[in-house]
Amino acid sequence: MTQRDNSDTSFGFRTVEASEKAGLVRGVFDSVAGQYDLMNDLMSGGVHRIWKSTLLDRLAPQPGQILVDVAGGTGDVAIGFLKRANGRASSELKSPASAVICDINYEMLAAGIARSAAAPFASQLTRICGDAQSLPLEDGHADAYTIAFGIRNVTDIDAALREAYRVLRPGGHFVCLEFSHPITEGMQKAYDAYSFKVIPWLGEVVANDRASYQYLIESIRKFPGQEAFAARIRKVGFSRVSYENLTGGVAALHMAWRI
Repeated sequence: MTQRDNSDTSFGFRTVEASEKAGLVRGVFDSVAGQYDLMNDLMSGGVHRIWKSTLLDRLAPQPGQILVDVAGGTGDVAIGFLKRANGRASSELKSPASAVICDINYEMLAAGIARSAAAPFASQLTRICGDAQSLPLEDGHADAYTIAFGIRNVTDIDAALREAYRVLRPGGHFVCLEFSHPITEGMQKAYDAYSFKVIPWLGEVVANDRASYQYLIESIRKFPGQEAFAARIRKVGFSRVSYENLTGGVAALHMAWRI
């Protein structure tokens, strides 16, 4: 288990005790779970689906593989993984892949269970309510580990990265999709104007929750830049660490391997 302390950390632009952050994040996602998928489409104009498709392209799911999708919420990545891997399984007469969705928030998992897209994969999907910093899985459990738009909400990011390394088998693939830092000043200014003015307003109008979406925007600004985050991935032991900017750095794919 990961030891927690009372050192300070960020919750958006606020400074809070580290021991408080998980509960605050849980409260945010309890509030937004019912409208989470709709809000993702509205906030990004559907571009988040292209980003997740690119993640799956880089992951290249294969029959028989086991995926651990952390902060997997309603299951976009896990379902996409199973669709691709199991399509190949049926054509190649190989065993199907499987996926574990682990999320600290029960309401997000419940929203995923209710999705019709998950129904065909019920026998290949396992859902666990658990913490990215202390995954309830054995060492070397998975062939692939993904976390999409979740790691910036973790209290101890380095502990989550160590857990990712632990649960992957040798040869396992780590892929993290996260909002990042636009690569030009002009794009950064445009992104700031849109995200700080439009997204909290959408949260208020659609989800009746301006504060949660204000936090989500602030948390993006507190997340380390592409090079800094890549260095942290490398530090826990991963090899062949790389990143790929998406939409000019609005988001980035961070990729690595456990060798």
